Parts: sequence; C-alpha cells; structure tokens
Amino acid sequence: MDGTGERSLPEPGSQDSRADDDIEIVVNVGGVRQVLYGDLLSRYPETRLAELIHCLAGGYDTIFSLCDDYDPGKREFYFDRDPDAFKCVIEVYYFGEVHMKKGICPICFKNEMDFWKVDLKFLDDCCKSHLSEKREELEEIARRVQLILDDLGVDTAEGRWQRCQKCVWKFLEKPESSCPARVVAVLSFLLILVSSVVMCMGTIPELQVLDAEGNRVEHPTLENVETACIGWFTLEYLLRLFSSPNKLHFALSFMNIVDVLAILPFYVSLTLTHLGARMMELTNVQQAVQALRIMRIARIFKLARHSSGLQTLTYALKRSFKELGLLLMYLAVGIFVFSALGYTMEQSHPETLFKSIPQSFWWAIITMTTVGYGDIYPKTTLGKLNAAISFLCGVIAIALPIHPIINNFVRYYNKQRVLETAARHELELMELNSGTAGEGKAGGSRGDLDHLPPPEPAGKEDPSWSSRLKLSHSDTFIPLLTEEKHHRTRLQSCK
Repeated sequence: MDGTGERSLPEPGSQDSRADDDIEIVVNVGGVRQVLYGDLLSRYPETRLAELIHCLAGGYDTIFSLCDDYDPGKREFYFDRDPDAFKCVIEVYYFGEVHMKKGICPICFKNEMDFWKVDLKFLDDCCKSHLSEKREELEEIARRVQLILDDLGVDTAEGRWQRCQKCVWKFLEKPESSCPARVVAVLSFLLILVSSVVMCMGTIPELQVLDAEGNRVEHPTLENVETACIGWFTLEYLLRLFSSPNKLHFALSFMNIVDVLAILPFYVSLTLTHLGARMMELTNVQQAVQALRIMRIARIFKLARHSSGLQTLTYALKRSFKELGLLLMYLAVGIFVFSALGYTMEQSHPETLFKSIPQSFWWAIITMTTVGYGDIYPKTTLGKLNAAISFLCGVIAIALPIHPIINNFVRYYNKQRVLETAARHELELMELNSGTAGEGKAGGSRGDLDHLPPPEPAGKEDPSWSSRLKLSHSDTFIPLLTEEKHHRTRLQSCK
C-alpha cells in the first residue's frame, strides 16, 4: 500500500486474495500513460483491461498474452495501439457507451474494439452508421474485384456453352473489356439517338405521307430506319437475356424493364395493324397504335445504361426523396394559401379571372414556380401584392433543397471514383502478393467486417514508429521502451 492509499498490483506468480476493487492498473498505450482502478474495470470483466487485474497470478505467459510488454519495476503494461482510439474505447467503463472520434477510420476503430475485447453493442448509434457505411464500401470493393477476377479467370470445368455464354455476356455488358465491345456499345448508343430523332421527325407534317384513306402517316423511309433500330434493340436484349447468369434478376432489373417497354410497342402495334382490324374497328386500332407509339419515348431512358452521369443523377434524386418531399410540401401549402387569398382579394373586381379557389390553383402553381404564363393574373392592388409575395416565397422554397441534392450528387460521384480506385489498387496488391502468398480470392476479408484479419503484432512493426506517434495535447507523453528494450526477450523482461 503506497502513500495514496491505493494498492498496486502484486508480484507475478504471487497469490493475493484481497479485494480487487482497490487495485491500481498502469497502462501505457502508444506512449500515453494512464492509471485505471479495479472497481472501474470490473464493470466489464470480459474486456482485456479487466483481465489485467488477475493476469499476474498466472505468471509472465499470461501477462504477455494480454499486452505487448510489461515493466516489473514500474508495474506498467505496454500496448502498441492507437492512443486516440483507446481514449474512445475507455469511455465504456465510465459511461457505458463508446463514441468514435471524427477522423478515425471506422474499420481501424472496430479492430481496436476487438483488441480491447469491447463488444460493438456499446458503440453508439450515431457511430454505427459510419461503420455500416464503411462495411458497404468494402463489400462494394470486394464485389468489383470479384467481378474483374471472374472476367479474367477461366474455369476449365465449364463446358463450351458456358464459356460462350460468359463471353457474350462480357461482350455486351462490359464495354471496357475489349475494343470490339466498346465499338458495339458506341453503336448501340448511336442507334438510341437515331431512333429518338426518327420518332420526333415522324411527327413533322412536311415529312409525312398520305395513306390509301387520306390519313397522314409516317414516311416509309423513317419507318424502315425505325424497324432497323428496333431489330438491333431486340437482338441485343435477347442475347443479353440468354447469356445472363441470373435470368430472373435480369428480367426484373429496372433498366431491362425499360428496354422491354421501348421494344414492345413496335411489335404490339405491328400485330394490331395486321391482325387487329379483323377483331375490332379500324378507328380503335388506329387509336391503340397511336397510343403505343407514344410509349416509344421510353427508349430515351436507355441512354442511362451508357451514361454514368445519368446513373449518378438518378441515384442522387433517389437519395434526395426527403428533400424533394419537403419541397412539394412547401409548394402545396403555399399554393393552397396564396390561391385562397388571391380568390378572396380578386372578388371585388368586376372582370376578375379568379372564378374559384380550385381554378386559382393553376395561377398559384405558375406564379410560385416563376413560370408566369399570363393567362390568369390579378387586377387589384391587394391581388398584385399577394402575387409578389407568392413568387418570392416560391423562389425561396425551390432554392432550399437544391444544396442537399447537389451534395448527394457530388458525394455519390466521388464515392464511385474512390471505389473504382480502391478496387484497382486491391487488384494491384493481389498481383504483387500472388507470387508469395499464392492467394487467388478477391479480398474475402474485405467483404465482411466480422472476418477481418487481426492487426499485426506490435513486435513486427518498425521500432522507430513510436517517434512518429500523434498524441493528444492534453495527455502526458511517456516514451515507450527504447529500441533495445523493445526487442528484449521475455526472459530478460522477467529478470
């Protein structure tokens, strides 16, 4: 017992049956020295720090199974771990929960929690989201690497049909795989543009011709171009469907549904034109064909398959549903309020254009969105004042969610670039390590955080790393063991 009234740790191998609550534990984590007490650590007996209370009774083998080094003179345990992460982990003994500091890698912090044997359930919900996001990124990197390795690898157990199917799928789905695949992707992109232009030109009266009944129809040349484009789209879709590894997932994919909606109207209208006249009146057939031709606008969405920018914009809008919902709510409230006020203020004018509140909704919509067609406008002074306030409120309401939507777009775009770079670096590392490790799987440990490999032991690190540690300004720096002492044997430590 020292002068402070606290009891220090007993000598290794000695038996001490006194209470553990007043034991004083001295730990040195990455150069930061901290004193802990038994009553604090015993709250979570399964953690590594709590095991230090009884480790001396088991001798030096038990001690060195828990820490990196031990100084019998100072009775101090040394850990070559991150001191910043340790200061976060130690909060579990004081507050019952762990918060991750900003700037710490979530994966490294999880490894630190695993080392100190602190369960992830103590991590606060605000920090678990960062860990989940990093888990998703690692799984995405592993998926991309695995896809690249699947494309590069050749399975000798596959038959000729499976290899042919795989080559066709790679040829159509991965334009970057070869120069012919890139040419086909560019050709498909151009045919989508040509088909869209032909659809628009077919509605120009000067380019239309008269049929046998005197009705204006699309020019035969434009119809032939349309038929050729549809033939290409059909062949491309069927080849991708037959070569798809998972046909059910392929058929239910959104972009593939768009492809079907772009192709199907042509064949349905062709069927109605040649066979529908026998079952229904000619007028109904023509109306049905005209309605189906309108559906051809769906093919413009096929451009999203070849444009990463459109895909990023779609994802940004999907992630911005909350902001867009708030925008619609603000506009709906403003439209209702200003249309009711406009109707009330304009009733005193004999030539009022506001006949009812529902009719005033149109005026409120075009005013708050700053379109202003001028078909309905106020004529009284109060009505004009109401209109001025309404379009000012509309500008503010529309401008508010723009910044979050742009942030979502930039964040997703940058994230995709980072993932692509990370996947490429992962492949480079695997290629460098393939000669020595001989491993061919794509970062399996990256796909699941629960199977992450443990960190390298401290003894394998560069002994000069302690001089480069970034320490907290509020802590006292206690130098680690010297290089000579750092590499001493256990027998020397015992002596």
